[in-house]
Amino acid sequence: MNTNRLLLCTDLDRTLLPNGPQPESPQARARFAALAARPEIDLVYVTGRDQARVREAIASYQLPQPDYVIADVGTSIYRNEADTWHPLAAWQAEIARDWHGISGPEIRVLLRDLASLQAQEDSKQGLFKLSYYVPLQTDKTKLLSTVNALLQQHGIRANLIWSIDEPAGTGLLDILPASATKYHALDFLRRQTAHAVTHTLFAGDSGNDLDILSSEIPAVLVANASAEVEQDART
Repeated sequence: MNTNRLLLCTDLDRTLLPNGPQPESPQARARFAALAARPEIDLVYVTGRDQARVREAIASYQLPQPDYVIADVGTSIYRNEADTWHPLAAWQAEIARDWHGISGPEIRVLLRDLASLQAQEDSKQGLFKLSYYVPLQTDKTKLLSTVNALLQQHGIRANLIWSIDEPAGTGLLDILPASATKYHALDFLRRQTAHAVTHTLFAGDSGNDLDILSSEIPAVLVANASAEVEQDART
């Protein structure tokens, strides 16, 4: 294990990026950039955004260039070399087995009769990621149970990630291969790069960060996390 380097990992939206209702902490990004510039730091952005939207955030908010990016809620991992992003093919192979060759569009057809699911924009879909908007008044427990049962009938092993977009006032549902969690992706990357757990740190704020926040990886739940996420993180 590499004990001379620190794997510094952070979510983007409403963790590092000041794009929620709460004000940004004074000098937060400047201090973060100074930390990320230290030679012993390997920087990882862990986000639900796709590659294009991560690049957009880096440019818009003048963020440090990462060494790695875990994107699409854990379904994509990239190594960044001189601003050229190389996907980790080993990770794609790792998670593809859960869907047994069934494509995202085919899975969407299976769920088309669920009226509470509204497909998000094409730019927010991925090879191994289906994303939906869900009205907040929806019975979340019942919906997730129904979706999971439909997928299991077709032998599809899926991970259902529920979170809330507070500024937009809507629920968000991501459907991923069962092994494609942010935690599994980060742990896979950590092992690939030989970083010790004790030399890894993660920060996040939302429901799709809970698997890391509740794991053995040292983690920070930022202060602007919703009350629902804070409660889930404590249980």
